[in-house]
Order: sequence, then C-alpha cells, then structure tokens
Amino acid sequence: MRKRDILTPIGITLGFIMIMLAILAKGGTQGMGSFLDVASIFIVIGGLSASLFINFKLDQIKLTSKVMKEVFHQSDQRLPELIGLFIRLSERARREGILALENELDEVDDEFIKKGILLAVDGIEPDVINDIMNAELTAMEDRHYKGRAIIEKAGEYAPAWGMIGTLVGLVLMLNSLTDPATLGPNMAVALLTTLYGTVLANLVFIPMANKLETKTEEEIFIKQVIIEGVIGVQSGQNPRILEEKLGAFLSNESKKKDEIDEETAYAGESVNEA
Repeated sequence: MRKRDILTPIGITLGFIMIMLAILAKGGTQGMGSFLDVASIFIVIGGLSASLFINFKLDQIKLTSKVMKEVFHQSDQRLPELIGLFIRLSERARREGILALENELDEVDDEFIKKGILLAVDGIEPDVINDIMNAELTAMEDRHYKGRAIIEKAGEYAPAWGMIGTLVGLVLMLNSLTDPATLGPNMAVALLTTLYGTVLANLVFIPMANKLETKTEEEIFIKQVIIEGVIGVQSGQNPRILEEKLGAFLSNESKKKDEIDEETAYAGESVNEA
C-alpha cells in the first residue's frame, strides 16, 4: 500500500512562493515580469534536455516521469505491523505446519513477502531462500539507482547550463556595447539563466534525488526485515524468539510506543473486567 507524500509538493511550492514573494517585496508586480525570459528558458531547459539525451539511453529517458512520480508517494508499511505478521505466521506454522501458510497469502499485499512465504512452503532451504531474496534485493537496488541517476545528473547539469547561458548573454552584451538599448535584454539572459539553472538544481532535482535515495534505503531495510522473518518462519523458530530477533530492527522510539500501546490495551482490559 502507498499513500501520497505531501511534503514534496509542499516543499517545492513553498520554495517558489518564497522566491516570488522576495521579488514582489522589492520590485512589485512590475518586477515579476523582469524575471521571465524566454531565451533563458530555452537555454536551460533545452540544453539540459540535450545533455540528458546524450548521457542516457532511450529506455532510461522514458522512465523519468515514472521515477519522479515516486517522489510524491511513500509506503505506509509499518515495521511493528510487519513484525506482528511474521509472529502470526510463525505461530500458525508451528501449530499447523508450514504448508498452512499458503492460506495466509490472500491477506498479504506485499509481493516480496508472498515470494518468501511460497519459497518456505515449497521446502527451500533457509540459505537458498536468503540467496534468492537477497539477489532480488540487489536487483531492486540497482533498478532504483538507474532510475535515480537521471535526476541526479539533471541536478548536476542545470547549473552548468545556467552558466553557459550567462556566457552567451555576456558575449551578446559585449558585442552590442554601442547600442545601449540591447544591454538590458542581453544582461537579463546572462543573469536569468544562472538563476533558472540554480533554482531547478537546488529546489527540484537534487532534493528529489536525495529523497529517492532515502526511500530506497528505507525499502532495503524493510526487505531485510522480511528476509529475516521468512527465514525464521521457515526454520521453525519459536515465535517469541523471532519477535525478539525482529524487534532488534525497531528504533527505541517505536519500542517505547509499542510498550505504551500494550499498557493502554492492558489497562482497558482491566477496566472492562472490573
């Protein structure tokens, strides 16, 4: 299950709003028009696109929109719930046998968990399950890196194309020093391209790439917990031992929250009994 990540659009929107408010505060509505230049947009966006076309294959370019959409979504899979799932699977496997877990798959949405449980049901050895699932984990990490690379490169190229536009504007300005009427427009190209390239890099591309990297690290962490859980269930570990083992992945904050929840639930049961 995934849900929308509202912080990404809020951050991007807030950044552009702050820039516009700063412009309005100094130049008013008339000053806003001075920061819009078609030639500067052509140089930055066109040059950036050309560089990415040269740097990447067509298949990777096609994935750009899909990769950028991932920045606006996040997984709602919680580690305590995941640990609870494997404890329940472990209890049923010890009580009814490993084959009984096949009936639990309809209630599991995560394909990685399903694959691990099916491998366990098929009687695959724990070491082999570990190798298979870690190989898939490595492949996933590689796919995420390739998808993220184009965003990272865009963050590198955008300021460079801004500087190229600045050089173009300066050359045009120096060639027309005898005509004062052209100095302003040419200087605008020189300065605005640097502004556009820097803003795109530091407000859009680099933060997006960093967020995608963080999401990959989080997904890898969750999948490592899943691998440990599947192997624990397949090897017939005691549910309490498995709970302690998987509980090591929880942060101190999560552990404290779980303890508070358990105490609250226990207190509620005591009141009902009274």
